[in-house]
Amino acid sequence: MLPEQLTAASFSGYAPEAREFATKHIELLRRLPLAFVPLVLRELIVYDWKFPAERVDLDRQFRYLGGLPQDQLRTTMAAFSQLHLTRELEQTDWINSPAVFSEQLSAHLWATHQIDAFRAAAVDYVAKSNGSSPDPSLPLHRLGIAVIGQGAGKSDYRLFRKLRTQGTYYTQVRHSDGVKTLLDAVAKRAQTGDHYSHWYIDGAAGAPAPPGVTLISYSALAGPRATLQTRMQKTYEASVFDPEAFRTMLAQLKPDEVGLGSGLVSRFELSLLTEGSGTQVFATTFVQWAAREVLRRAQPLTIFARFTPRQREKPMNELLIETQRRPEFDPQGSLVDADMGAYYTWVNLQRLPEAEKAAFLVWFEDHGEALAIAPSVGRGKQADQAIELEALIAAIA
Repeated sequence: MLPEQLTAASFSGYAPEAREFATKHIELLRRLPLAFVPLVLRELIVYDWKFPAERVDLDRQFRYLGGLPQDQLRTTMAAFSQLHLTRELEQTDWINSPAVFSEQLSAHLWATHQIDAFRAAAVDYVAKSNGSSPDPSLPLHRLGIAVIGQGAGKSDYRLFRKLRTQGTYYTQVRHSDGVKTLLDAVAKRAQTGDHYSHWYIDGAAGAPAPPGVTLISYSALAGPRATLQTRMQKTYEASVFDPEAFRTMLAQLKPDEVGLGSGLVSRFELSLLTEGSGTQVFATTFVQWAAREVLRRAQPLTIFARFTPRQREKPMNELLIETQRRPEFDPQGSLVDADMGAYYTWVNLQRLPEAEKAAFLVWFEDHGEALAIAPSVGRGKQADQAIELEALIAAIA
């Protein structure tokens, strides 16, 4: 099937809001080339479970494309139209399985040496689409908080090594009830912003989330993780392990199959467990990946990521078995993991609009070491005078 053959009935398998959106823009979809339209449908098919920021971006893309005169649309899509596709790709159910089509398209483009042309076209399109309408001003600057090293003792490992050039390293932080202090700062900020503007991600059970803050907890997902681990273990134990079939199995899981609800956050939690590598068994990996995905998808004003100890690394089949028993934790190794996870969280924060105004704090839990990054904080500095954690977070929040 080709895009020009699309009808309203083509989207009968979509969820209500996605179906309505696709039907509303069907004339535009019919005019897009086959190498491009499934990439849009990959985002559109899950419209009902997208965060507000994602919907804004998809709406902007369709406004941009829909506002182009026919000749300009043809020029904009020329690079995609010139890609040579196979009959097999045309016969793929790219309407109801656009993600499968995208994977097959990628393999085909690599095999036929067309991937560079596709990438160039994609980068050009994204730049033009994003530039078609400016992002609205934020009601307050973005703030990222990472708490690392729970249960770890002092070691020779040099903390915050990749972030020290970006901010000020504090060596004498007074931190009585530090996690609560930071959550109080998050609660104060949560009075501003829309739904899903403020997030708390915890590698353990997590303290109660303040009003207006969305909580994602690794421990709270123990049941769904156990169900998923059982499925994964059976796959690993099969006589022939098929990675593609394994990935397809994970992608096709529905929230109720692992004990999750049907809401937006439940769908998001399922994606964390099925799309991330190691998120099912490593708490540090889960927090890092969750922070990445929250920043990428929800584009929040506030994100608080608390890393907790993970179990010791072993072969995956052993890990899947041990998580159903009593795992052996590795606080010191987890500290190193979390330090790198904090760095990646800051990097992902920098990819969002108004990143130059953003602030970031990483604190070694129950210790006096912290690092702050903000326009008002010096870069590459070290502060050895005593400071209250409450005062430090207040200065940048």
